[in-house]
Amino acid sequence: MGQNLQVKSKLKLHGLTSKLRILNKIKQAFLLLTNLESRLDNIQNALGRIEAKTNASQPSKKLSDVEFKVFSQWGEDGILQFLISNLEIKNKFFIEFGVETYRESNTRFLLMNNNWSGLVLDGSRKNIDYIKSDSIYWKYNLKADCAFIDRDNINDLIAKNGLTGEVGLLSVDIDGNDYWVWQAIDVINPVIVICEYNSLWGAENAVSTPYDASFIRSNKHYSNLYYGASIKALNDLAISKGYSLVGGNSAGNNVFFVRNDMMGSIASVTVESAWVQSQFRESRDSQGNLTYLDFEARRALLGDMPLVDVNTGQTIKVRDLK
Repeated sequence: MGQNLQVKSKLKLHGLTSKLRILNKIKQAFLLLTNLESRLDNIQNALGRIEAKTNASQPSKKLSDVEFKVFSQWGEDGILQFLISNLEIKNKFFIEFGVETYRESNTRFLLMNNNWSGLVLDGSRKNIDYIKSDSIYWKYNLKADCAFIDRDNINDLIAKNGLTGEVGLLSVDIDGNDYWVWQAIDVINPVIVICEYNSLWGAENAVSTPYDASFIRSNKHYSNLYYGASIKALNDLAISKGYSLVGGNSAGNNVFFVRNDMMGSIASVTVESAWVQSQFRESRDSQGNLTYLDFEARRALLGDMPLVDVNTGQTIKVRDLK
């Protein structure tokens, strides 16, 4: 009987030891991955610095010529490096909406390469917790706040985080109410504004999806294509706020504005020259599978969906766009 208990105890102890070894291996693997992610960040930063120095010596002032990607989705990192090197920006602080985990964003390179400070907002608590667990959260002056943004709460969200007046950069990408939220912002006065536009709405139409405080892109239309404002709508809003259009990215989804009193040597451009017919094929079917539709097929799919002319308030259908 005693021997049986000893055998059972030894087996139980052996089982616990094995589990501890497995847990230790998992911990080591996690630390290795975390360290690898940090090293990749360092490599990307180093390459980005090389690109930025190369761009600084280029005579071209066309934004698509100075694009490069470090952490941005497309070429926004390069464009921002070009702009901040040609503008007198005193308050090196950014605000960016809709950052998800902040691994891919318009401002991460500014934070790490140029030592800017910033506030990032996202509607997912999981995403905000991820950002706060990232080493950048203690290495740099970054604030992350969880909130589902709408035009009624945006000014309070910014102000409660201690921001008013002039800031260096505002980046708006919330896949839906971008126009309406930027329109509402009056608590800050950014030098540079980046805003996502929907290329499907064309260059001639000043339109946006109708305002809906609970707008979620994937819920509005299964294709995931129905969101945001046209480049002309954003430009008209920018003009009313005292900004000039200085260009867009070559992918055809982000547009850049600079406040008129800060333009310096930066030249303004027309809506027609900044607009790009997007080539990325992100359309989905009702089951969520990618369908890879081209531009005209994507636009036709949304033919019955409503858009608001932001200048007249008139509602039209996507099929009626010029």
